[in-house]
Amino acid sequence: MNQEQFEKVRTADGFIAALDQSGGSTPKALRLYGIGEGEYSGDAEMFDKVHEMRCRIMTSRSFGGDRILGAILFEMTMDRAVEGKPTAQYLWEEKNVVPFLKTDKGLAEEKDGVQLMKPFPDLDALLDRGVEKGIFGTKMRSVVKLANEAGIQAIVDQQFEVGKQILAKGLVPILEPEVDINSSEKAAAEELLKAKLLDGLNALSANQKVMFKLTLPEKADFYKECIDHPNMVRVVALSGGYSREEANSRLSKNHGMVASFSRALTEGLTAQQSQAEFDKMLDQSIQSIFDASRT
Repeated sequence: MNQEQFEKVRTADGFIAALDQSGGSTPKALRLYGIGEGEYSGDAEMFDKVHEMRCRIMTSRSFGGDRILGAILFEMTMDRAVEGKPTAQYLWEEKNVVPFLKTDKGLAEEKDGVQLMKPFPDLDALLDRGVEKGIFGTKMRSVVKLANEAGIQAIVDQQFEVGKQILAKGLVPILEPEVDINSSEKAAAEELLKAKLLDGLNALSANQKVMFKLTLPEKADFYKECIDHPNMVRVVALSGGYSREEANSRLSKNHGMVASFSRALTEGLTAQQSQAEFDKMLDQSIQSIFDASRT
């Protein structure tokens, strides 16, 4: 593990940029960016377009380690280059931004009010590639829909089990059991989830350090015990469908929690903007999320 990267992620002001849309979420991300499905043909062209969008963000003068701790990459983004350098290497060497890798393969069908992660039998090979390419940590997402204790226990068990596999490779896992912001039982689900997450943290050995990526909670400072836990590197927040304004407002009420926004980060950016317009919009977006993350 790179100790300089570890200390930056653990202690520095800033937030994590989630640039990891993949598969089914990519057409929507491109559409919001002003590129319709008629402007590309097939997956290869689609991923070329989304890589162009991500490169434009990463190479912007507004994007840098002064306000951004890390960036989460889709596997195909890790395998590509930015300005001639492998993406993870570019982020750290040129921007002082710590590279993370999305490792999950999507969600299974809903059962017991949750969606577990689909199996990912090739995880070890992916992690080995990530280590070779200079990746610091990983991220994997599952979703809680209802306050179902059995389902939430299954989600937490799966996240920690895979998290330990990732730790064994010398990487820092971000465990992401997202609570659906539209759940009719959101607050109750968060109560159950926090209790199970603390049990999971308490079962780790002293040298097993993890991160959580969690939905912005209904109660301010709700995840304080997780943030203060000795096995916690950082607790980051997902925007989950909230607008940037709403996400920032909620985040500012949760002290010690920092953003890891995807759609809320890129809100308002379009392919049609001039570089100056693009940089200005991204600068304003980054500054507002940075400010909300400093509380």
